[in-house]
Amino acid sequence: MATEWKVGFIGLGIMGRSMSRHIINAGYQVTVWNRTASKMEEAAGWGARKARSPKEVAENSNLIITIVGDTPDVREVVEGENGVLAGAKPGSVLIDMSTISPDATRQIAARAAEQGVAMLDAPVSGGDIGARNGTLSIMVGGEASVLESVKPVLETMGKSIVHCGPNGAGQTVKACNQILCGLNLLGMVEALAFAKKAGVDLEKMIEVTTRGAGGSWALANLGPRVVKGDLDPGFSVRFQQKDLRIVLQEAERLELPLLGTAAVQQLLRSVQAHGGNEDGTHALIRLMEQLGNVSITPSE
Repeated sequence: MATEWKVGFIGLGIMGRSMSRHIINAGYQVTVWNRTASKMEEAAGWGARKARSPKEVAENSNLIITIVGDTPDVREVVEGENGVLAGAKPGSVLIDMSTISPDATRQIAARAAEQGVAMLDAPVSGGDIGARNGTLSIMVGGEASVLESVKPVLETMGKSIVHCGPNGAGQTVKACNQILCGLNLLGMVEALAFAKKAGVDLEKMIEVTTRGAGGSWALANLGPRVVKGDLDPGFSVRFQQKDLRIVLQEAERLELPLLGTAAVQQLLRSVQAHGGNEDGTHALIRLMEQLGNVSITPSE
């Protein structure tokens, strides 16, 4: 297994932008590609090389990282005519850090293995804040020995790196994470509405409850943004809905009822219906304001 990694990075969105920069700043040679080509210019300013396709990224790398929107996007950049597998050399490692279907992950990993390419599924949690700070939680599926060899690269982006099992296990644990994120999000907006309607100072409520048993990442990080009226996306409603769709599809396959998760998915659909698709997930507060006839975010 290679120890001198030449890194390819595909996907320079809200998360990938910061993640790729950490790898560059750590001194690795990095080649980037993004569907919207203009986003590569910033990475080039940090020292990255620009590629014309995922295939070219793979031709110039022995460790290729992808973080794109959805399962079809991963299939396209990995398995497409000009995808990673069209240019990857045997002995290379592919790390998909997107959040996609566990079943699709296993299929892609099998296809990569046919070409002598090892694959890890390594979805992340921590949002834009974790990506910027290099403190993401990374849940990994695949061979433990492969993970060990690439861990120095992953450590530039995350502080918690856990091997969860074979290919698909990382995505399954990420699905669990998204169940918790959705339900914690709902708990946060209901608590904010309850406090506001009862006349309690919201900042003081957040200060106290984040230190107690009801505390959560959503409450500590998104609660203050709600109070300020900042609904910009660290993680958008659109992507959360994609993740919850994956969760509910897997739950259907497992014949497992997930009542709370389904409720959050439907509530976020209402946010989408009112134009909040690209807002942060904490825009769920707007629906809570409508349902409870209470004003929580500052008026514009």
